[in-house]
Amino acid sequence: MNKFKLTLAILSIIAGVVGFYYLRDSAMVVRVLLLLLGIILGITIAWFTDQGKQFYAFSRESIEETKKVIWPGRKETMQTAGVVFAFVIAMAAFLWLVDTGLMAIIRFVMDQEG
Repeated sequence: MNKFKLTLAILSIIAGVVGFYYLRDSAMVVRVLLLLLGIILGITIAWFTDQGKQFYAFSRESIEETKKVIWPGRKETMQTAGVVFAFVIAMAAFLWLVDTGLMAIIRFVMDQEG
């Protein structure tokens, strides 16, 4: 029964999308409402499957875990951003030096052959 419900949910969403494009000569409001109806119907059907219930439970648990996280303060965020910025600058300079060196080597080799 779950596979049937999931198939029906996917077909509802597809029907909404197809209806949106099929009714291209209709008013945009009608097209968007049809699309939203297909999506909402598909989500509602999927909600009553085992996978939908598991996803809902996972989402609730994820929100609870997010509330437990100790987020960094302003000072720590600024320090971390500073370190990342300094690393990006250093890496850019390093890659520029490597690129310039390789280009000089290629120019030297090309001039030697000519």
